Amino acid sequence: MDGKQSASVVTGIVTEAAERLEREAGIRPGLAVIIVGDDPASHAYVGAKGRMAKQCGFNSMQYTLPEATTQDQLESLVAKLNADPAVHGILVQLPLPRHLNSEPVIQMILPEKDVDGLNVVNAGKLAAGDLESGLISCTPAGAMILVKNIHGKDLSGLNAVVIGRSNLFGKPMGLLLLAANATVTMAHSRTKDLASICRQADILVAAVGRPLMVKADWLKPGATVIDVGINRVDAPEKGEGKTRLVGDVDFEACADVAGAITPVPGGVGPMTIAMLMANTVVAAYRSLGRPSPTF
Repeated sequence: MDGKQSASVVTGIVTEAAERLEREAGIRPGLAVIIVGDDPASHAYVGAKGRMAKQCGFNSMQYTLPEATTQDQLESLVAKLNADPAVHGILVQLPLPRHLNSEPVIQMILPEKDVDGLNVVNAGKLAAGDLESGLISCTPAGAMILVKNIHGKDLSGLNAVVIGRSNLFGKPMGLLLLAANATVTMAHSRTKDLASICRQADILVAAVGRPLMVKADWLKPGATVIDVGINRVDAPEKGEGKTRLVGDVDFEACADVAGAITPVPGGVGPMTIAMLMANTVVAAYRSLGRPSPTF
């Protein structure tokens, strides 16, 4: 499965919707991204999000705060952005430096501006089966589009296994699959005989952060495999001290057994940023009381 191609379809819809909003209402979707400290990976992610926001025609705002920023200073900035009608989406890049507590900051973001889908109101709406009025966490939303590209919108009669139960991905992914009528098993580090459970899956989603954990003999032949893992491992073949990115799934071995499989990189990753753009344009439309685009 080509995540880049699917992401370009989503960002195409987003760009068209943003152009329409500016043409008809004189409003550009506004995305504010806050980053604290100097973590190189976080800065790379934020840079990619900013470039995509500009490409989609958004008003892209980046707030780069020093490592020594206090909890009060960070929360004051979020409060200011909450009150700004030109800001439709607020994202705080995680992880924050250790001296900062991310949870109260995330929960401060107004649910209607919570484009990461992490506020308890948005999580609760998803848990209650309300996929229409909340904002859904970007990575599971993107993974779900990849699943629907293969199986369609109705997953009735299909068994889905999600490995991982994080609030960020595993739980919302399970709920999205359930909402699409799949029969869902949530597996995790305490699950007994994980391999035999995975062999029952028509749709297998791996999100545990353990490189190449899922082997070919874990798969039901023809299964759809969504690999959400991003792990950096040593790559001596590229030279001394070099590394490469791999997923939680042994792609080379599993590709021969799976019916469809996402690569790492180039699978779920591009979809995450695309769905952040989708959530932002949806939030902008809702702020004006207009019917929002669907993805």
